[in-house]
Amino acid sequence: MLPSPDSKAEMRGAFTRSCGQPLLDVDTSTPMGETIVGIMVVLAQLRVATIRDKTMRGLAHARAQGSVGGRPSVMTPERVEEAARMRAAGESIAKIARTFGVGASSVSRALAKHDEVTEATAGVTA
Repeated sequence: MLPSPDSKAEMRGAFTRSCGQPLLDVDTSTPMGETIVGIMVVLAQLRVATIRDKTMRGLAHARAQGSVGGRPSVMTPERVEEAARMRAAGESIAKIARTFGVGASSVSRALAKHDEVTEATAGVTA
């Protein structure tokens, strides 16, 4: 969004003039220049919103078709089970991470997700 016409810079007489695009000789010291810049800003915002909308629709369509995006997790289900056993045996997150050659945050995230699933299934069977 553009600064309001009563901004400090404008009150001191500052304005913008496009020298790099002579076909768009935009001079914000005139009402027409301000209007053109305002229109350009609105069109740029519309373009961003359109791109965002198309991207979200495309991702939703891909998910509906069964496609899963993103990088595969380094913590496979087997590794997560082994990490859970190691944690139950008293091993630290750092040691578990070193054992698997991954970051501690990867182990923590995988174990947190494992705990959520375990708690959810325990609540259903109880």
